[in-house]
Amino acid sequence: MLTLQNISYTHPNKDLLFSDINLAVNNHEKTTLIGNNGVGKSTLLKIIAGELQPTNGQICVEIEPYYVPQIFGQFNHLTIAQALRIEDKLNALKEILKGNTSEENFNLLNDDWTIEDRCTEALSYWQLNDLDLSQKMEALSGGQKTKVFLAGISIHQPELILLDEPSNHLDIASRQLLYDFVQNTKSTLIIVSHDRKLLNLLTSVCELNKNGIKAYGGNYDFYKEQKQIENNALSQDIQSKEKALRKAKEKERETMERQQKLDSRGKGKQEKSGVARIMMNTLRNNAENSTSKLKSVHAEKIGGLSQDLQELRSSLPDIDKMKFGFDNSALHKGKVLFTATDINFGYDNKPLWKNNLAFQMTSGERIALKGKNGSGKTTLINLILGNLEPQTGTIYRADNKSVYIDQDYSLLDNTLKVYEQAQQFNSSALQEHEIKIRLTRFLFTKNDWDKPCIALSGGERMRLLLCCLTINSKSPDIIILDEPTNNLDIQNVEILTMAINEYRGTLIVVSHDETFLEQVNVERTIEL
Repeated sequence: MLTLQNISYTHPNKDLLFSDINLAVNNHEKTTLIGNNGVGKSTLLKIIAGELQPTNGQICVEIEPYYVPQIFGQFNHLTIAQALRIEDKLNALKEILKGNTSEENFNLLNDDWTIEDRCTEALSYWQLNDLDLSQKMEALSGGQKTKVFLAGISIHQPELILLDEPSNHLDIASRQLLYDFVQNTKSTLIIVSHDRKLLNLLTSVCELNKNGIKAYGGNYDFYKEQKQIENNALSQDIQSKEKALRKAKEKERETMERQQKLDSRGKGKQEKSGVARIMMNTLRNNAENSTSKLKSVHAEKIGGLSQDLQELRSSLPDIDKMKFGFDNSALHKGKVLFTATDINFGYDNKPLWKNNLAFQMTSGERIALKGKNGSGKTTLINLILGNLEPQTGTIYRADNKSVYIDQDYSLLDNTLKVYEQAQQFNSSALQEHEIKIRLTRFLFTKNDWDKPCIALSGGERMRLLLCCLTINSKSPDIIILDEPTNNLDIQNVEILTMAINEYRGTLIVVSHDETFLEQVNVERTIEL
């Protein structure tokens, strides 16, 4: 079905992204490409789709793939029919039905007489019944745009489908439609995604990194088990190398001390026995050469072990190198932070919620806010934060410190550099070296401190904001996360999960990622 041989890709600025990529995908196989942000997953998918040309290597694709890209507004200038590349067929069918039976129209239609029916059925399956194919894409939400391209699968009926983060903008109901499709389709699938529920529906995992691709049979959970076994072995290798390095240094010290004693003793004997000065110089030079050789042998051994240890440590997953340190000392579990009594809010004099809301939040709770797009989740967040007041009912807010974290981590100031941003949160007068130690804990090395925040990836922005929260002298009473995993790869989702699970304050999460909600231990749900 698909074979990649020695594929390499170099950016236009001459930076090598990856090289010597070899991959074979069989008919009806359902596989995922995973890897850290920036390793080239989306680029490789575009190469397979024919949207990019590799710098080197060969691609053998038996049939033309259908490609669902990440949606960033790049199709806004097109109609739905144009984006799906069916406009010419639909126009030809209409012309033929009107009686314009030109050869050109028949060639364009290519005997595809069911094209209109398939469009209707596909849009209906993805709950897009109210859309017209002549509508501009710019009028649609992110989720609707994604579902338009997913509907295109049923319209084009491809045998090979490439999906790049297909669940990113989908609500829970739409995600379930995607999961059902993935389970039931007979087509070959290659999916790039951080949606772990989706990845567990697939039959193989291909991990892309700077050294190439490594394939694992089984779903994502099986892959995680295998990676844990590999990482445990890596940790044992590191411990073994650390032990060998300590022994080598100890051996070097003992040998050098013994040699110095022998040299000193020998020198004393020679002086007592009246050895000639010229002979003394010769013997001293010989001793110095012998000591130098010993030093060289030990230095070479220690240097080799240090190099091996450095290489092993660099292979550790980033999450194993990180250290969190939230100060939770001021948080008191069970304190009432927010009470809503029969509240509602309206736009254009229409109440947002059919029934008034009444609920209470206490310190230490973990709450999920759920509801379809337009159900008022953002409005409720603003009511909790005090940015809005209810038009009906009453609200009690205890004096508290709240942090709102959206999917773009826009609390960060794009005009600042990494160190400057960390300094902005330094309310406890930490010294410069202490801030840099905190940055290093969150994987920002010396080379990153002067990097502008605007140049950071989604995962880097998330790590920097977490670092800033730990630099702040007091942990927030409430952290509100609004679709926090949308722009993160799997490893950074795990980093965020670990950090949030160390936090002891109140957590409010808006997310369609059921796995994430489960792993951050959400206790109850407010459904809108």
